[in-house]
Amino acid sequence: MSQSVTGDEDALRAHLYDYLGALLSAPPGKDLIEKTRQLAGDKTDLGRAVSALARVAATVGAQDVEREYHGLFIGIGRGELLPYASFYMTGFLNEKPLAALRADMARLGIERTPNVFEPEDNIGSLCEMMAGLIDGRFGERASLVRQQEFFGRHVAPWATHFFTDLEGAQTSLFYAPVGAVGRIFMGIEKDAFRMAGISAA
Repeated sequence: MSQSVTGDEDALRAHLYDYLGALLSAPPGKDLIEKTRQLAGDKTDLGRAVSALARVAATVGAQDVEREYHGLFIGIGRGELLPYASFYMTGFLNEKPLAALRADMARLGIERTPNVFEPEDNIGSLCEMMAGLIDGRFGERASLVRQQEFFGRHVAPWATHFFTDLEGAQTSLFYAPVGAVGRIFMGIEKDAFRMAGISAA
């Protein structure tokens, strides 16, 4: 992700953020699970994690994944994990990280999706916001500096911890390799911003 980053690289980054956002915002349906089965990785750490996810997807159905999603993120009272920036950064929901995110959303022209009632600082929504900043769906494509500012404030401080927890969660089967993909991708993003001379905490 140098200052001369190509459109292809940005498209791949946006696509992966969108993909993670889709998996983490709601239980994936049959079509998304089928697309996941068809993924092909490579010999990189990220590629191996993608291949592992494809293999697991080949062994589960949509109802299995829906039950797993419910156990992880919803549960009876609460799920095994609370995928919110406020919780990971302060130990409580609806705290200052959410207020800071809402302020930045307003500044960047990012509107809350209708009929979504959970706090905006959930990991799925944040992945979708990163994708939108990269591909310009909120207006002009965000510069690397603007991307890093958002990433550094709202994603970098906690997302790696969350994805690590997801990878090792007791009820994770399908979502364990999702956690690995997310954890590795967050590391790649941090390193790439750093190589571009833009610190991402």
